[in-house]
Amino acid sequence: MLPTSPENQQRAERMRLKVGLAEMLKGGVIMDVCNVEQAEIAEAAGACAVMALERVPAQIRAEGGVARMANPRLIKSIMAAVSIPVMAKARIGHFAEAEVLASLGVDFIDESEVLTPADEVHHIDKHGFEIPFVCGARDLGEALRRINEGAAMIRTKGEAGTGDVVHAVKHMRQIMAEIRNLAGMREDELYVAARDHRVPFSLLQQVAAQGRLPVPNFSAGGIATPADAALMRSLGAEAVFVGSGIFMSDGRTFAPREEAEQRARAIVRACTHFDQPEVVAACCEECDGAMKGLAVSTLAERELFQGRGW
Repeated sequence: MLPTSPENQQRAERMRLKVGLAEMLKGGVIMDVCNVEQAEIAEAAGACAVMALERVPAQIRAEGGVARMANPRLIKSIMAAVSIPVMAKARIGHFAEAEVLASLGVDFIDESEVLTPADEVHHIDKHGFEIPFVCGARDLGEALRRINEGAAMIRTKGEAGTGDVVHAVKHMRQIMAEIRNLAGMREDELYVAARDHRVPFSLLQQVAAQGRLPVPNFSAGGIATPADAALMRSLGAEAVFVGSGIFMSDGRTFAPREEAEQRARAIVRACTHFDQPEVVAACCEECDGAMKGLAVSTLAERELFQGRGW
């Protein structure tokens, strides 16, 4: 239904602008960074944006404790060092952290399941912010619930901090299959699907008509190699997030700068030329050594970051 009140029209226009900003990142790679040096490497390698983090997900998993928004000093130093968009993470439901990040002038806020959730019931009302939000999702219902709250970009959750792409694949296939299934449904069946997905009928109807989410659909979680990036783009991801594990020689030790630069450049190139196996092969050759990872299948359900959110 078209918005009728001035307030709804203003909200729809603001959402259109946010989605437009997210669409500018299509085809690119967004890299997690923990310091200025990594941000500079990411920009030089061709990343379309960086995500400022206090700790990488692998460190959060190993060290435990409460994971929070990065220190504003770190975020500001990264913003001063690069000219590409800078994102930062807020805890699920922690609208005060989001307000802090917005006041810093970051370009996007990630309401992230990697950080310790602040609210077990509510996500942030993202319509109340001028700044665009990105949120994770494992299936179509979760994606549309976040979009209904105002998310301007969706990313698969994968399993951050593992270097294992298996659940990024699982989530992308799930979302794309559920979208395709909508195309053959009658209107009365769409009502049932909207009930089952716990989303507004009008939003589900829009997805069924267009055959896609109304916002960009990116991929994240466990993408660690050029071939991983090519795989996710081939499965329908419009861009990919990669963890700062690509800057590390193992889960917790940072690699020499030359090795990190080489891997970052190779992943960006493979993401761009994902449908050219010979180019992806050359990108794989450029990466010395494989980043050590953690198989998701070895983790207990309670240890999975992706289970946070609903």
